[in-house]
Amino acid sequence: MTSFSYAANPVRVVFGSLDTLGAEADRLGLGRVLLIGRPRHGDRAAAALGPRLAARFEDATMHTPVDVTERALKVVADNDVDGVVAIGGGSSTGLAKAIALRTGLPQLIVPTTYAGSELTSVLGETADGRKTTQRTPQVRPETVLYDVGLTLELPVPVSAASGLNALAHAVEARYAPDANPMTDLLAAEATRLLTGALPRIAADPSDVDARTDALRGAWLAGTCLDAVKMGLHHRLCHHLGGKFGLPHAETHAVLLPYVMARQGLDDAGAVFELAASLPIPHSLAELGLTEADVEGEPEADLLRTALHGTRPALPPSLKALTRQVVDSFAGAPDRVRLLLTDLVETLHGYAIRTDLTQDEWEYAIGFLTRAGHLTTDTRQEFILLSDTLGVSSVVDVLTNSRTPDTTPSAVLGPFYVDGPPETPQGADLADGLPGTPLSADIRVVDTSDVPVADAIVDVWQSNEDGFYDVQLPDVDGPVLRARFRTDADGRLRFRTIVPSAYPIPADGPVGLMLDAVGRHPYRAPHVHFMIAKPGYRTLITQLFVAGGEYLDSDTVFGVKDGLIVDFTEGLDFTFRISGSDA
Repeated sequence: MTSFSYAANPVRVVFGSLDTLGAEADRLGLGRVLLIGRPRHGDRAAAALGPRLAARFEDATMHTPVDVTERALKVVADNDVDGVVAIGGGSSTGLAKAIALRTGLPQLIVPTTYAGSELTSVLGETADGRKTTQRTPQVRPETVLYDVGLTLELPVPVSAASGLNALAHAVEARYAPDANPMTDLLAAEATRLLTGALPRIAADPSDVDARTDALRGAWLAGTCLDAVKMGLHHRLCHHLGGKFGLPHAETHAVLLPYVMARQGLDDAGAVFELAASLPIPHSLAELGLTEADVEGEPEADLLRTALHGTRPALPPSLKALTRQVVDSFAGAPDRVRLLLTDLVETLHGYAIRTDLTQDEWEYAIGFLTRAGHLTTDTRQEFILLSDTLGVSSVVDVLTNSRTPDTTPSAVLGPFYVDGPPETPQGADLADGLPGTPLSADIRVVDTSDVPVADAIVDVWQSNEDGFYDVQLPDVDGPVLRARFRTDADGRLRFRTIVPSAYPIPADGPVGLMLDAVGRHPYRAPHVHFMIAKPGYRTLITQLFVAGGEYLDSDTVFGVKDGLIVDFTEGLDFTFRISGSDA
């Protein structure tokens, strides 16, 4: 077991409206608040605070210069402030933290960008051109209030840079030495939300759903950063920002994919593509840095590459190709578009994750081709493939779990033949074939135990050697296969033989697959039933012989406990079916 520790972030997080700001201040017991923020959002915050507002400070500055903090502290002292409310981006949050560090005052933060620092115990301050960073619980805010409406007018270039800044928090958590399963989950979800939201915001800045995803991603990413040690990316960005006065979010946005490439992260190429699609600076030179500036700096080679916007050699990002294929389904009906989109994304993702080779792809195509060549009206290799991969059982469970009061369903299997001959009650399906005789007394009722008369019941099974009639070229006509109708009491009776365990056809590609992975091809002994009547849901199921072989290792994963039946004294079973609107 890998040892790790994780401390949950104690910050109260509220997704709601700025109108609740006063109530959140009351919750913290604040009666004389210093409001940090520019008039654009600060005026609304002031109105929400009402009489709780004691003073305002509008000069929060990037990188939290100490001299600005000292001016704000004087306002705190002059107005007998008992708490700080900051509304805005990282600069407002940073100043609130700096004040809390020196006074112990509680903080209530209202972010209007995706900075994410509001969730952390990290504070970076600048003095004499040098930025120093510290981590202490004293600067972690008490409450963070997120209002998506405050981000709707955030310009796209600012949104994009701020969003990539937030993404950097999640990325850094992935390679942090103290990463743990919880930060891995938070980072993955933050990455999914942010990378999905930023292109949508660029296309439509008023997209509320995209803005919501971005804000939630920033929250999770900030939570990640609070839980792990900062690494290479943040060290470089804080150093360059403090020394050269570079814009904070844009510096993060430019450097992020370069640091990811240096760290060997497999999605560095995708982040390069994401950044290239957004209206932000794409090199340190665009931020004002020069060759002379980076000479002698830590990681000078990395910085020199980022200075000129030179993308390192990386495996190609295939997101654009996947998106192109998905976009080609835009004109399809909704359900068809959903099915094809998920299929393509899953297949492309599988190929990428497994680093699928050309030889492996060609083998797979050949495998499917051979399955197609083998498939006939009486031999369904594709159903066998679906069965042995468990897909048939997955679909069966998804389809039939919606009617839990009915008899469990089971897979159809590859040996069903539509339209078997209708057979009178009491007939012998074995028609003289050798085997242990079996009498069957079957009832069909609804979920209220009312008999279902005149239901059509198809029955089919293997012989004592494990073969179905369609596998035996010398058999003339259907054997061990019939169609019955229930009588007025919902009952049907017939005679047959006890089924045997049998191997599925293993002379084709599916058999080769089972051999390759060391799996046997055997099915537990069973009898198939299909029960249908207008107004009722069709039930496709199987009854398995209690004590039979392979019940715990059926090769198509079809056995369910509720379908295992004692055949010793005959087959006596009641099927429950539901109405078609169930």
